[in-house]
Amino acid sequence: MRPETSDRLAMARKMALAHQRQSASKSVLAAAGGYFQMQLEGMRIRQFVAALTLAACVVTASFWIADQRVNELSEIDSALLSDDLPVGAFIDKGFSEWLKQVSPQ
Repeated sequence: MRPETSDRLAMARKMALAHQRQSASKSVLAAAGGYFQMQLEGMRIRQFVAALTLAACVVTASFWIADQRVNELSEIDSALLSDDLPVGAFIDKGFSEWLKQVSPQ
């Protein structure tokens, strides 16, 4: 092969490779993939925010329910402590039976 021919073939090959790289970077599928990747990244952020909000609501509800229980128990404790009966009377099985018989239903 003559040197001019091999030079022309080498130049044509370089041009074809340069053109191929440009067309691959401007491919429709590559652009669509980039679009979907951006949408998925946005979706991940939205899902993370939604999960974080849900977790915050669950934690807040748990603390609120626990606080309500503590308030109810403190009211019961206050009623027991302010009553004239000793605490042992509430434990006695005979006393609870006596209360059922004496108190009107």
